[in-house]
Amino acid sequence: MSKVLTSGHPVSVADVPQWDIVTDVAIIGFGAAGSCAAIEARNAGSSVDIFEVASAPGGSASWSGGEVYVGGSGGTTIQRKHGFEDSTEDLQRYLMMSGGPAADQDRVTLYANNASAHFDWLGAQGVPFKGTYLPGKWIEPTTDDTLIWSGNEKAWPFSAQAKPAPRGHTVEFTGWGGGKLFMEKLCDQALQVGATAHYDARALCLITDHDGAVQGVVVRIAGQPVYVQARQGVILCAGGFIGNRDMVKRYAPEALKCEQLVTGGNDDGSGIRMGISVGATTLNMHEFFATLPFFPPASLVKGIFVNERGQRFINEDSYHGRVAHYVLRQPNGRAWLLVDNDIFARPVIQPNITIAAVGETWEEIEEELQLEPGSLVATVNEFNRHAAEGQDPYLHKSDEWLRPLLSPPFAALSYCSGDFDGHAFTLGGLATLPTGEVLNADGQAIQGLYAAGRTACGLPRWGEGYSSGMSLGDSTFFGRQAGLSVAANIARD
Repeated sequence: MSKVLTSGHPVSVADVPQWDIVTDVAIIGFGAAGSCAAIEARNAGSSVDIFEVASAPGGSASWSGGEVYVGGSGGTTIQRKHGFEDSTEDLQRYLMMSGGPAADQDRVTLYANNASAHFDWLGAQGVPFKGTYLPGKWIEPTTDDTLIWSGNEKAWPFSAQAKPAPRGHTVEFTGWGGGKLFMEKLCDQALQVGATAHYDARALCLITDHDGAVQGVVVRIAGQPVYVQARQGVILCAGGFIGNRDMVKRYAPEALKCEQLVTGGNDDGSGIRMGISVGATTLNMHEFFATLPFFPPASLVKGIFVNERGQRFINEDSYHGRVAHYVLRQPNGRAWLLVDNDIFARPVIQPNITIAAVGETWEEIEEELQLEPGSLVATVNEFNRHAAEGQDPYLHKSDEWLRPLLSPPFAALSYCSGDFDGHAFTLGGLATLPTGEVLNADGQAIQGLYAAGRTACGLPRWGEGYSSGMSLGDSTFFGRQAGLSVAANIARD
């Protein structure tokens, strides 16, 4: 064929010269969603071929901390072991708040009802969890402990509507980067149950019939197009689009403020583009996860963020991703973290953070930052007065992190644009049913096409409400749903 094969245009089945590979289920991407989809589809009796663009499995999940966000049903075995009760209703309320304006009630309900059982399923696949509890505030634990507070559970306004419980469940791994071990276990299990993996295999485009049903996919292996018939369906698990600068500029330009990409290198949006090419609609393409390094050490959480007007704008005990979104949208990209001598430290993740001002009085800090005279001083004085009484009437910072800033010298750590390393990945993707079917603009399922993980708009869909572990929880759980759904189809000739 002389036609150029691209993710933006499907190939008609009438133009397929021959089927080079015939399988029941073709999965694009061998990461968290793809591995779990493969396990469930194989266990249901379907033949499964996985096509991974990299030379090894794991995807971006291999670069994660190896946390899954689970709870409900009274608590997982680990939560209950350490005295934490976690009702399904509280988990559901929290997830609905975390999903923001576009939260999906059906998806949240399905997940909340089954999250604890899903944790047990992960353990049954060989993912190790030590079972210990690590108190405190962490971006990612460096110990091999399991249970952590990984989101906004104890921060307002979430704590006012859902009873707090720690829900981050981390793989047994010492140091950062436990996602590698997490994914090794899931990918090994997918291969052990009989899935066939093809590496260095780039998916080029979908194959459709005259009715628009997806019949297969074209992949490039060893420089040649390979035509794959998927008799039960194709599952797109190819990641998000943070690695595609053109797509980020078009859909989520605010994410460009974060220079560090959270990706294994192949989140190029190709899965999303393939879905769009056959009529799929997308959701929340403007949304993204963001973070900035303002702790550890946890002492810095006791500081206060202010903008160029000298005003506070966020309760600093919120999840670091929520804080990041508030910082990123401050006027003229200017924000600082104010600390006193008792809590001063340099963030572990970015110890070279710019110290924008140092002084013996808050008047000196205000002058050095060139703020409106009296603006910052008034904010700090009012904060100190309320904090001394154990109150934060405007932003509701919890007592655990609330203390007046009274011990000179004082300092302002710069979180102005360009002074910190922001990290980002995308949250928007293809519209799907919770069971994985990809939807068109009319809300109808596209026959033969499924998606999960960051290729789909899943459970985490609002940057301000994200919690660590939501992506792995979402990808593994809804990857399973897609695998079960596609395996239930009758194989097509």
